[in-house]
Amino acid sequence: MKNTKKKKKMNPPLYLPHEVIIEILLRLPVKSLISFKCVCKLWFSLISDPHFANSHFQLASATQTQTRRIVYLVNHEPRSIDFEDSLDIVNNASVLRNLTFVRQEHFSDLVIKGSCRGFILLHCGSHIALWNPSTGFHKQIPLCSYSFGAHPDDLCGLGYDKLRDEYLVVLMCCYPRLGDVSSHLEFFSLTDNKWKEIEGTHFPYRNGSDKPIVGLFYNTAIHWSVVRHDLWMQVIVAFDLIERRLSNIPFPDDFDRMYVSHDCGLWVFGEFLSLWVIDYLKNNGTVEIWVMNEYTVQSSWTKTLVLPIHFIPSEFFFPLCSTKSGEIIGTDDACGLVRYDDKGQWLEYLFDSDERGGYEMAVYTESLLSLPEPGDGEQA
Repeated sequence: MKNTKKKKKMNPPLYLPHEVIIEILLRLPVKSLISFKCVCKLWFSLISDPHFANSHFQLASATQTQTRRIVYLVNHEPRSIDFEDSLDIVNNASVLRNLTFVRQEHFSDLVIKGSCRGFILLHCGSHIALWNPSTGFHKQIPLCSYSFGAHPDDLCGLGYDKLRDEYLVVLMCCYPRLGDVSSHLEFFSLTDNKWKEIEGTHFPYRNGSDKPIVGLFYNTAIHWSVVRHDLWMQVIVAFDLIERRLSNIPFPDDFDRMYVSHDCGLWVFGEFLSLWVIDYLKNNGTVEIWVMNEYTVQSSWTKTLVLPIHFIPSEFFFPLCSTKSGEIIGTDDACGLVRYDDKGQWLEYLFDSDERGGYEMAVYTESLLSLPEPGDGEQA
């Protein structure tokens, strides 16, 4: 007897056009995309494509959906934390296992010199490297004619020239020698893979702190808060990556720029170039936050917040970043992370018993970006 039972009709599989798949993937976070490389060869090839990585970064920037994290070292082990979440280091921090190109015995000498578009500029002894913590991509940079970052007055930084689609590592040296001043400025092009000195440049700037300065990339320039040793006052000096020249950005009019009485530094608060200041003469356990509402215009400086730091054991604090809701995240330069709300009220102070220096911290944006190979920028 024949089986008259009809077979259940199967629905045909749903196929999405390739263009639709790309548009969906472009809107996913970096962490998910890295995992999805294992789905199939096509997705691996697509997500690994530098053009896809650049489109993903541009779209995330335009829609403000980027994930920004703080990277730091604990017992020579790199970790990162999404500062939009709680600062609970134990439960929310992720261990980064892709810093394998730095030998473990050199971790104690590791210094962060800057960050830009997901890359971190690392200096470790005689080694210089750019590292993308999200993907593990790294690139060693050949040493320049000067000893990179060896002198405490050296000013270093990383930036991106969007006009030429070119990453630059900048080194500025200026320190007195036997009553005279030696000054030196050069930059390394990741496209040309070589250092270039800007000759005939004299600049009376030096690091007024006993700590290294991390170059802040903002707008089209790398910025440092420095001392003009000819005037004995603090200024902001910027190296414009498009024009390839130095310029001064003035401090607020009513700001005491005699550097001997305070600590100060630069950061980005929201979308604005900002300044934090601890005045030791006032000795009132606070940090002042100044915002430059119109870039390079001195009269636009506004003191927006005064943050209490009396509850911090070291009574020292410098901001690292702000969240999407306006909260301020920073460090006490020891083993603690601090969070304030947008009105300057203290919310969280978390102390990590593992020894960690604040200058081994940096803020970076998750990205899939890689760097050009030597010769990519040459014309055929």
